[in-house]
Amino acid sequence: MYFRTEDLAVGYHKKALIHDINIAIEKGKILTLIGPNGSGKSTILKTVIKQLPKIRGKIYIDGVDLDEMTNHQLAQQVAVVLTDRIRTELMTCGEVVATGRYPYTNRLGKLTRRDHEIVQESLRRVHGEELEDQDFSAISDGQRQRIMLARAICQQPQMIILDEPTAFLDIRHKIELLDILREMAQEKGITVIMSLHEIDLATKISDYVCCVKGEVISKCGPPDEIFDDQTINSLYEVSHGSYNMLMGSVELTKPEGSPKVFVVAGDGSGIPCYRALQKKEIPFATGLLYENDVDYQVAKELSDRVVSTPAFAPVEEERLRQGESLIREASLVIDAGAWEERGNAYNRQLLRVAREADIPVIRDYPAWLKDGQHSIEAAAKAAERR
Repeated sequence: MYFRTEDLAVGYHKKALIHDINIAIEKGKILTLIGPNGSGKSTILKTVIKQLPKIRGKIYIDGVDLDEMTNHQLAQQVAVVLTDRIRTELMTCGEVVATGRYPYTNRLGKLTRRDHEIVQESLRRVHGEELEDQDFSAISDGQRQRIMLARAICQQPQMIILDEPTAFLDIRHKIELLDILREMAQEKGITVIMSLHEIDLATKISDYVCCVKGEVISKCGPPDEIFDDQTINSLYEVSHGSYNMLMGSVELTKPEGSPKVFVVAGDGSGIPCYRALQKKEIPFATGLLYENDVDYQVAKELSDRVVSTPAFAPVEEERLRQGESLIREASLVIDAGAWEERGNAYNRQLLRVAREADIPVIRDYPAWLKDGQHSIEAAAKAAERR
């Protein structure tokens, strides 16, 4: 294993906050620490780079005990991108990136032609060429993060440590940064250890994930083996709303109360409707949904009354009767527009039940919900105009 810890304990003032940290990853792999704010992710990373003294235990990098490595040796092995702001004293972005070459320069710190070429290559890699001559202290937080990554790349390390590297970045630059890290790991064999808040990104980029909570690492392993909705909700103590691992989405608290609205949906047609109703705090029932339908994943987070059926299996008569019963209890039915040709023929039957029971059926739910005019009477008038 290129990087491993043995019974590592980390903390402050000789007091262990997290103990029994046993991690081992191969060269060229990506390990991500996730957990709530204040859980100790940054403390672990700062201990690995000797910014904080460890309380006890061992840290090995490429088989060498960290205690036996000088700071100069560590700098040639490990590059660091932390959230702490650095003092640049009127340095340009290009000069900040160039500091990544200092572990390889002579005592005078003079850069060679090759060093300057590596600086330029590193800036290009993060699309930061236009920032080279700008004052580092005057650029945005997102731009600063890209320059700090360029400095780490410039260092040509065997391992890179990053604390919340996607903080302050917009979507485009988050994707680009993670693509860079993945390329560094896969093509150059660089080991990456970082912390992230975005769980969905952690599952996509990481070979291993460690869940940090309390005094121990609660779970550690490949994302597909340890991640599920229950793990995430427990890790972050989510009591209001939920996180859906399959969709990679956060859903706000579901509306409370007995549903008077039934949504006939499928094929993803129901998701915008469910969320629109949630925003207005209108409880709803929905169906009939196959359990491999994307609508089902969101519906089960936002409603307690979801009529579902297993995928690729005949629909049981009981499920259909359940849907019809909820339709008859509703004061309003929304036809979200599922394609009947794609296995949603049962929805046609549910809509027929609604019309036979003289229950208003509307399709233009955005107009109905607009400006808070979402009374049943308004829905009935909208249905009459169809």
